[in-house]
Amino acid sequence: MSQTIVITGASSGFGALTARALADQGHTVYAGMRETTGRNAPQVQAVADYSKEHGVDLRAIELDVNSQDSIDAAVAQIEADAGTIDVLIHNAGHMVTGPAEAFTPEQLAELYDVNVLSTQRVNRAVLPGMRHRGEGLVVWVSSSSVKGGTPPYLAPYFAAKAGMDALAVSYSTELTRWGIETSIVVPGAFTSGTNHFAHSGRPADDAVVADYETKYAGLMEQVSGKLAALEPADADVSSVAAEIARIVALPRGERPYRVIIDPSDDGSAEVSAVADRIHREFYERIDLADLLSVRK
Repeated sequence: MSQTIVITGASSGFGALTARALADQGHTVYAGMRETTGRNAPQVQAVADYSKEHGVDLRAIELDVNSQDSIDAAVAQIEADAGTIDVLIHNAGHMVTGPAEAFTPEQLAELYDVNVLSTQRVNRAVLPGMRHRGEGLVVWVSSSSVKGGTPPYLAPYFAAKAGMDALAVSYSTELTRWGIETSIVVPGAFTSGTNHFAHSGRPADDAVVADYETKYAGLMEQVSGKLAALEPADADVSSVAAEIARIVALPRGERPYRVIIDPSDDGSAEVSAVADRIHREFYERIDLADLLSVRK
């Protein structure tokens, strides 16, 4: 069954691949991105070209997750065009690399804004429609770093993704009685096929960076190289998009709560299994087990 889907951060990487995979399934997909008439104009054209060449309904839409006005305008346009938003995919995010101390508090706040607060802005625009209808699906693109291995020089990004994941967990139980399902998709450290490392931000305090270089010279290059070495040769970043498309296609009530796609196996699957089991058991102990899933 065709659904109307909006995905944030869909100009490249996981977002662009997922938007195309879902459109290929016959859904109407709105690929949210900012600066559609500026730096992302080529991506807008690529979306239009893909839609025409493949005979699918894939549409780029101006959606800056750091602006409530932009989000509200995009959601209003989608609902006017399509009537409803059936699936919301939180994919927008940004990575930074460098010693944690060298980032200013303002830089951490900006990172938290795009990785965590953005989901709150979009939820407040999209969820009222889903609650009114009594159905919907929210997919959160998390990170294996939340519960898996965490190499150094990525601390601000890891902290932000952990915040987003925690928000997803809490939202999941607050939405079930409205008939809204939650799936948390957890990619591992794919070192190719995305722009995470290539476009990552850098610390503002150059003096602190220089100090760290006296003890940790070349550490980020070492981390990047080791992560790449851990990744199997057949690791394919499109597997994340394929998994999201599979989840969307599943019948209501049968979608998984958490799925991990981590070819490098950093331990996230093992730790997440324990954490999610404890989460379920706690809700059972406080007699709120009905909040754990939407009934079929």
